[in-house]
Amino acid sequence: MREKSILKEKSYSFGLTITTICQLLREKKKTGQLYNQFSRSGTAVGALICEAEFAQSRADFINKMSVALKEANEARYWLNILKDSGNINDEVYQLASHLSKEIISMLVATIKTAKRNGLAK
Repeated sequence: MREKSILKEKSYSFGLTITTICQLLREKKKTGQLYNQFSRSGTAVGALICEAEFAQSRADFINKMSVALKEANEARYWLNILKDSGNINDEVYQLASHLSKEIISMLVATIKTAKRNGLAK
């Protein structure tokens, strides 16, 4: 049986938060390219972390975690744009921003540890 993963739990919470923000944006009729990019990048993080759990190889694990890191960073970018353009309030921003920072830090640490322990060639 696999241990509970804080990274998986936080990335799932982040995905739910992104989905909630997207619902708010839809209600305000604020959709389009920014909305689509934000939705895709924000929800991809958790999916990639789940994929990495059953990676086909050590290199595949590192690759999936690295792509998750890139997606988390992109979602953070879109989140900042949404806040600075006045499309989301500070409370919503703070929650999502805090989660994204934690996830990015955890992904960086996971990738470094995996590389250091010989989990990637």
